[in-house]
Amino acid sequence: MKKAIISIVLLILIGSGVYFYRRVESAENSEYMTLYGNVDIRDVALGFRVFGRIEKLNYEEGDTVKKGDVMAVLDKRPFQNELSLRQAEMHEAQAFLANAEKLYERLASLVKTGSVSQGDYDDALANRDEARARIKTAQARIDLAQTSLDDTEIHAPNDGTILTRVREEGSIVGEGQFVYTLALKNPVWVRTYVDEPYLGEIYEGQKATVTTDSGGSYEGQIGFISPQAEFTPKSVETTQLRTDLVFRLRVIVDNPDEGLRQGMPVTVIIKKRTAGK
Repeated sequence: MKKAIISIVLLILIGSGVYFYRRVESAENSEYMTLYGNVDIRDVALGFRVFGRIEKLNYEEGDTVKKGDVMAVLDKRPFQNELSLRQAEMHEAQAFLANAEKLYERLASLVKTGSVSQGDYDDALANRDEARARIKTAQARIDLAQTSLDDTEIHAPNDGTILTRVREEGSIVGEGQFVYTLALKNPVWVRTYVDEPYLGEIYEGQKATVTTDSGGSYEGQIGFISPQAEFTPKSVETTQLRTDLVFRLRVIVDNPDEGLRQGMPVTVIIKKRTAGK
């Protein structure tokens, strides 16, 4: 009886071993590698580089924008006044320079005949040089005032969709305070991970197919392979895999129908390097 039980157990173990070996062998010999990951869409927080009062917000959450669209505008009057002041300073500096150059030219001809002292000539020369320096200073202040005036508008850095609008018209905002968060339409990529033994099967630029649970299919390519190993993120369900060291991949994906959404789980299918040889 005992011998029969032992024989049955051995047969079960042998059968399990053969099944496991065939399953691993089949996986190793497969032409394609299947990975699982999540969609990443880059977003950007947008704000003004200058302090002021919001005069106009042109978009709401969910609106789409094109690159260069004016999204928000501050009250421009203080900045226009500052620019006008700097331009007036430039006119003053130009007038000062004109007088200084005339005086210098007159004394330069008289000093040769001894009609004026060398000291008066040197003073005229110094005044002319100072006037020229004032022109450069005035121009720099004009440029700075113009830049500040330009910064009273927020322009969309790329095509995208408004995720959040955190201010209202009339609000006073400081430098760098967020007004909008914009989800960019491009680039769209998938963040996934691969075990170290399979690194030799992939390379940057390698084509990949990304599929969604709803049946969508998108073409892409590997854009980045991390040079550093890391532990598998906790979002991976298998306990064993959570303790494994893996390498992060970024798969850049074409998203013509905008069907890929932030955080969406997807499947990445890659033809192994050795399969193409």
